[in-house]
Amino acid sequence: MSGTIIDGKKHAIDLRRRIKIATNNLKSKYGITPGLAVVLVGNDPASEIYVRNKGIQTKEAGMESLEFRLAEDSSEDDLLKKVEVLNNDSAVNGILVQFPVPKHMSQQKIIETILPLKDVDGLHPVNAGYLASGLKGMVPCTPQGAAILIKETLGELSGLHAVIVGRSNLVGKPIAQLLLKENCTVTICHSRTKDLKETCLSADILVAAVGIPELIKEDWVKPGATIIDVGINRLDAPEKGPGKTKLVGDVDYNGAIKNASSITPVPGGVGPMTIACLLLNTLIATCAQNNIEFSDLGF
Repeated sequence: MSGTIIDGKKHAIDLRRRIKIATNNLKSKYGITPGLAVVLVGNDPASEIYVRNKGIQTKEAGMESLEFRLAEDSSEDDLLKKVEVLNNDSAVNGILVQFPVPKHMSQQKIIETILPLKDVDGLHPVNAGYLASGLKGMVPCTPQGAAILIKETLGELSGLHAVIVGRSNLVGKPIAQLLLKENCTVTICHSRTKDLKETCLSADILVAAVGIPELIKEDWVKPGATIIDVGINRLDAPEKGPGKTKLVGDVDYNGAIKNASSITPVPGGVGPMTIACLLLNTLIATCAQNNIEFSDLGF
């Protein structure tokens, strides 16, 4: 068998289309335009590109895009003060500090300074607690996007065995909670897991989010499994020419697709869903801050 490719770009375009309609409904019914503030410290090239794309897609969705830039040598206190200003700005509904930040700054302290209601990255401990308790809150964008792809690919998930390779707060733990909410049986694997290959072979849904290039091989995949590859790894690609690189996931795509029923590519799989879910979170946050039922927007 050869698996179907899960086109994350196509799913993201459709999600952004629905978000734009809901945003226009929010404007027309309540006179409110969601505002997303992004703070970038330094000039990391990858972060620059990512922030630029966020700004473009935010505006295309009918939202206000606000960008704030701090120098690489800015103090942690300078950044925290900027976050506090945005916390108190009623025109700002979502706050995102672009990571990574310089080494002299505490990522966790930054996360905890953002108001949970404006934490559109879904990383604040309060939001993590809501998710673990099955309550409404902001959900991290990448696992949220992955969960949407799984639902739209498989439909009913109840009773399926989901194996998550990776236990990070950013992806592994949140996607496990989201799939538990869908009544999956969930196993989380990590560097200390014994018989990792055998555990992966038991998965109906296999989520790779460990940061090891092409770790998941063809013979690790149960025939008919759905694979969600969250990994983004840059490797040398001498076949493309001197100094050239390529992006690969945590799954050996060319091998795994032979056994999988469906699989996300890298790039073009989960990645495009991340920014779309950031916009979704901004819209949800705006409604929550204004006591508006999200369902009233026709989403």
